[in-house]
Amino acid sequence: MSLLALFIGSIFVHNILLSRFLGNCPFLGVSNKIETAKGMGIAVVFVIVMASLMTWLAYELVLVPLGLEYLYTLAFILIIAALVQFVEIVLKKTQPGLYKSLGIFLPLITTNCAVLGVAVLNMNERYSLVASLVNALGSSLGFLLAILLMAGIRERIEMNTDMPKCLRGLPIALITAGLMSIAFMGFSGIIK
Repeated sequence: MSLLALFIGSIFVHNILLSRFLGNCPFLGVSNKIETAKGMGIAVVFVIVMASLMTWLAYELVLVPLGLEYLYTLAFILIIAALVQFVEIVLKKTQPGLYKSLGIFLPLITTNCAVLGVAVLNMNERYSLVASLVNALGSSLGFLLAILLMAGIRERIEMNTDMPKCLRGLPIALITAGLMSIAFMGFSGIIK
Protein backbone atom coordinates (compact mmCIF):
# COMPACT_ATOMS: atom_id res chain seq x y z
CA MET A 1 0.00 0.00 0.00
CA SER A 2 1.40 3.39 -0.91
CA LEU A 3 1.78 6.07 1.72
CA LEU A 4 -0.64 8.37 -0.13
CA ALA A 5 -3.30 5.64 -0.20
CA LEU A 6 -2.70 4.98 3.50
CA PHE A 7 -3.03 8.70 4.25
CA ILE A 8 -6.23 9.21 2.23
CA GLY A 9 -7.67 5.94 3.50
CA SER A 10 -7.07 6.82 7.14
CA ILE A 11 -8.81 10.19 6.71
CA PHE A 12 -11.87 9.12 4.75
CA VAL A 13 -12.28 5.35 4.36
CA HIS A 14 -11.13 4.23 7.81
CA ASN A 15 -12.04 7.44 9.66
CA ILE A 16 -11.21 6.87 13.31
CA LEU A 17 -14.54 8.36 14.49
CA LEU A 18 -16.99 7.53 11.75
CA SER A 19 -15.73 4.15 10.56
CA ARG A 20 -13.83 2.63 13.47
CA PHE A 21 -15.98 4.39 16.11
CA LEU A 22 -13.07 5.24 18.39
CA GLY A 23 -12.95 8.50 20.35
CA ASN A 24 -16.66 9.25 20.44
CA CYS A 25 -16.65 10.78 23.95
CA PRO A 26 -14.83 13.99 22.96
CA PHE A 27 -16.52 13.86 19.55
CA LEU A 28 -19.94 14.24 21.16
CA GLY A 29 -18.83 16.22 24.20
CA VAL A 30 -16.77 19.00 22.60
CA SER A 31 -18.50 19.42 19.25
CA ASN A 32 -21.02 22.03 20.43
CA LYS A 33 -18.95 24.95 19.13
CA ILE A 34 -16.49 25.15 16.26
CA GLU A 35 -13.81 26.93 18.34
CA THR A 36 -13.66 24.25 21.05
CA ALA A 37 -13.90 21.47 18.44
CA LYS A 38 -10.97 23.01 16.56
CA GLY A 39 -8.90 23.25 19.74
CA MET A 40 -9.67 19.65 20.71
CA GLY A 41 -9.00 18.45 17.18
CA ILE A 42 -5.62 20.14 17.00
CA ALA A 43 -4.66 18.79 20.43
CA VAL A 44 -5.68 15.29 19.32
CA VAL A 45 -3.67 15.64 16.07
CA PHE A 46 -0.58 16.50 18.08
CA VAL A 47 -1.12 13.75 20.65
CA ILE A 48 -1.89 11.01 18.10
CA VAL A 49 1.12 11.81 15.91
CA MET A 50 3.51 12.12 18.85
CA ALA A 51 2.05 9.06 20.57
CA SER A 52 2.45 7.03 17.39
CA LEU A 53 6.08 8.09 17.12
CA MET A 54 6.85 7.35 20.76
CA THR A 55 4.90 4.09 20.94
CA TRP A 56 6.48 2.78 17.74
CA LEU A 57 9.96 3.57 19.11
CA ALA A 58 9.13 2.05 22.50
CA TYR A 59 7.68 -1.10 20.94
CA GLU A 60 10.35 -1.69 18.31
CA LEU A 61 13.42 -0.54 20.26
CA VAL A 62 12.57 -1.57 23.81
CA LEU A 63 9.72 -4.07 24.13
CA VAL A 64 10.52 -6.34 21.18
CA PRO A 65 14.28 -6.65 21.86
CA LEU A 66 13.59 -7.41 25.53
CA GLY A 67 10.83 -9.89 24.72
CA LEU A 68 8.26 -7.77 26.58
CA GLU A 69 5.76 -7.28 23.76
CA TYR A 70 2.91 -8.29 26.08
CA LEU A 71 3.43 -5.04 28.02
CA TYR A 72 2.56 -2.87 25.01
CA THR A 73 -0.79 -1.71 26.44
CA LEU A 74 0.75 -0.49 29.67
CA ALA A 75 3.67 1.17 27.87
CA PHE A 76 1.39 2.85 25.33
CA ILE A 77 -0.95 4.21 28.03
CA LEU A 78 1.97 5.63 30.02
CA ILE A 79 3.37 7.34 26.92
CA ILE A 80 -0.02 8.78 25.98
CA ALA A 81 -0.65 10.03 29.53
CA ALA A 82 2.69 11.84 29.57
CA LEU A 83 1.99 13.48 26.21
CA VAL A 84 -1.46 14.65 27.30
CA GLN A 85 0.02 16.16 30.45
CA PHE A 86 2.48 18.03 28.25
CA VAL A 87 -0.32 19.33 26.00
CA GLU A 88 -2.37 20.34 29.03
CA ILE A 89 0.52 22.33 30.51
CA VAL A 90 1.23 24.08 27.19
CA LEU A 91 -2.44 24.96 26.61
CA LYS A 92 -2.86 26.22 30.16
CA LYS A 93 0.08 28.60 29.70
CA THR A 94 -0.49 29.67 26.08
CA GLN A 95 -4.28 29.42 25.55
CA PRO A 96 -6.05 29.77 28.92
CA GLY A 97 -9.44 30.44 27.29
CA LEU A 98 -9.27 27.30 25.18
CA TYR A 99 -7.92 25.35 28.16
CA LYS A 100 -10.94 26.44 30.22
CA SER A 101 -13.46 25.74 27.44
CA LEU A 102 -12.13 22.21 26.86
CA GLY A 103 -12.55 21.53 30.57
CA ILE A 104 -12.60 17.87 31.51
CA PHE A 105 -12.31 16.74 27.90
CA LEU A 106 -8.64 17.72 27.67
CA PRO A 107 -7.43 15.24 30.32
CA LEU A 108 -9.82 12.73 28.76
CA ILE A 109 -7.54 12.61 25.71
CA THR A 110 -5.48 10.28 27.90
CA THR A 111 -8.33 7.78 27.87
CA ASN A 112 -9.44 8.64 24.34
CA CYS A 113 -9.46 5.27 22.69
CA ALA A 114 -8.69 6.89 19.32
CA VAL A 115 -5.17 7.74 20.50
CA LEU A 116 -4.50 4.25 21.83
CA GLY A 117 -6.37 2.73 18.91
CA VAL A 118 -4.10 4.33 16.30
CA ALA A 119 -0.98 3.20 18.19
CA VAL A 120 -2.30 -0.37 18.44
CA LEU A 121 -3.41 -0.39 14.79
CA ASN A 122 0.07 0.71 13.75
CA MET A 123 1.56 -2.13 15.78
CA ASN A 124 -0.94 -4.74 14.58
CA GLU A 125 -0.51 -3.78 10.93
CA ARG A 126 3.29 -3.92 11.36
CA TYR A 127 3.68 -0.47 9.83
CA SER A 128 7.16 0.99 9.46
CA LEU A 129 7.94 4.19 11.34
CA VAL A 130 7.09 6.33 8.30
CA ALA A 131 3.88 4.40 7.60
CA SER A 132 2.91 4.68 11.29
CA LEU A 133 3.36 8.43 11.20
CA VAL A 134 1.41 8.73 7.93
CA ASN A 135 -1.42 6.63 9.38
CA ALA A 136 -1.34 8.67 12.60
CA LEU A 137 -1.44 11.97 10.74
CA GLY A 138 -4.25 10.80 8.46
CA SER A 139 -6.26 9.33 11.34
CA SER A 140 -5.88 12.44 13.46
CA LEU A 141 -6.76 14.73 10.55
CA GLY A 142 -9.81 12.52 9.98
CA PHE A 143 -10.70 13.09 13.65
CA LEU A 144 -10.25 16.85 13.17
CA LEU A 145 -12.36 16.82 10.00
CA ALA A 146 -15.16 14.82 11.62
CA ILE A 147 -15.29 16.90 14.81
CA LEU A 148 -15.28 20.18 12.84
CA LEU A 149 -18.06 18.95 10.55
CA MET A 150 -20.06 17.82 13.57
CA ALA A 151 -19.52 21.17 15.35
CA GLY A 152 -20.65 23.09 12.28
CA ILE A 153 -23.77 20.97 11.95
CA ARG A 154 -24.55 21.20 15.68
CA GLU A 155 -24.18 24.99 15.67
CA ARG A 156 -26.72 25.16 12.84
CA ILE A 157 -29.04 22.70 14.59
CA GLU A 158 -29.00 24.84 17.76
CA MET A 159 -30.46 27.73 15.75
CA ASN A 160 -33.46 25.61 14.79
CA THR A 161 -36.32 26.43 17.13
CA ASP A 162 -38.81 24.10 15.43
CA MET A 163 -37.09 20.90 16.55
CA PRO A 164 -39.08 18.75 18.99
CA LYS A 165 -37.74 18.96 22.54
CA CYS A 166 -37.18 15.20 22.69
CA LEU A 167 -34.57 15.45 19.90
CA ARG A 168 -32.61 18.43 21.22
CA GLY A 169 -29.09 17.93 22.51
CA LEU A 170 -27.58 14.45 22.50
CA PRO A 171 -30.35 12.62 20.58
CA ILE A 172 -29.97 14.79 17.47
CA ALA A 173 -26.18 14.68 17.87
CA LEU A 174 -26.27 10.87 17.78
CA ILE A 175 -28.57 10.89 14.75
CA THR A 176 -26.23 13.35 13.04
CA ALA A 177 -23.19 11.21 13.87
CA GLY A 178 -24.94 8.17 12.39
CA LEU A 179 -25.78 10.04 9.20
CA MET A 180 -22.20 11.32 8.95
CA SER A 181 -20.95 7.75 9.35
CA ILE A 182 -23.22 6.60 6.54
CA ALA A 183 -21.98 9.47 4.36
CA PHE A 184 -18.36 8.53 5.01
CA MET A 185 -19.16 4.93 3.98
CA GLY A 186 -19.43 6.35 0.47
CA PHE A 187 -15.64 6.63 0.42
CA SER A 188 -15.18 2.91 1.06
CA GLY A 189 -14.76 2.02 -2.60
CA ILE A 190 -11.95 4.51 -3.16
CA ILE A 191 -9.19 2.68 -1.28
CA LYS A 192 -9.09 -0.80 0.18
